[in-house]
Amino acid sequence: MKLRRSGRLVDMTNYLLAHPHSLVPLTLFSERYQSAKSSISEDLTIIKQTFEEQGAGSLLTVPGAAGGVKYIPGIRPKEAKETIAELCEWMAKPERVLPGGYLYLTDILGNPLLVNKIGRLFASVFADRKIDVVMTVATKGIPLAYAVARDLNVPVVIVRKDSKVTEGSTVSINYVSGSSKRIQTMLLAKRSLEEGSNVLIIDDFMKAGGTINGMISLLEEFNATVAGIGVLVETEGVEERLVDEYISLVKLTEVDIREKHIHLKEGNYFDFSKS
Repeated sequence: MKLRRSGRLVDMTNYLLAHPHSLVPLTLFSERYQSAKSSISEDLTIIKQTFEEQGAGSLLTVPGAAGGVKYIPGIRPKEAKETIAELCEWMAKPERVLPGGYLYLTDILGNPLLVNKIGRLFASVFADRKIDVVMTVATKGIPLAYAVARDLNVPVVIVRKDSKVTEGSTVSINYVSGSSKRIQTMLLAKRSLEEGSNVLIIDDFMKAGGTINGMISLLEEFNATVAGIGVLVETEGVEERLVDEYISLVKLTEVDIREKHIHLKEGNYFDFSKS
């Protein structure tokens, strides 16, 4: 299709946003718009400058015959601060207090706009790591995992507590829950994860980290590597943390169950963010 520059810029931007972390050859755009590669290169320079000025990410150029451009999603520090502050405000509502010091998060995890913002935060901070797949445990971590995986352009695998006939043969392990110290089981379908994969673990809530530690043990059965761990909410003051290296957005510092007071602050996200 033959388009004016304004039309090309809009269409190219939409294409790049829909294909993050994918190498797009210049010939694709050249043939798509029936334009010379020199014109496409000029257009991409404009898009790159706009992405960087707006804090929407960066556009990497890969030279050579097999090269092209790759869009890497990003987020500005100010926007990241505002999103985490918004999360803290949402989570501080007294009615969220649940028995055991947990928080009700279902409405947050069911809010597409907010979940997409969370996904962008994690995808940005893990952008420079080699990631083949995003892993989470059913069920509340699933929306977060898909939001992160979308901006990283990788698949999602879901660890379950019980077997599903539709998933075929599985690999299962027993693990110790960090908070309750109970022996529990988790499993993953054999065909859902290739051996040697680099896996980003995403979870919605972490106390001692028993569930995440279980997922790490499960990955060992696939000879897979943990590329990173992202947690929406972590609790402070845990006697024994089973997971050392992770990135959290929000830290739960205190829950007064009787008075229903919830105190939260930023997690360690900005200790790792390059923004």
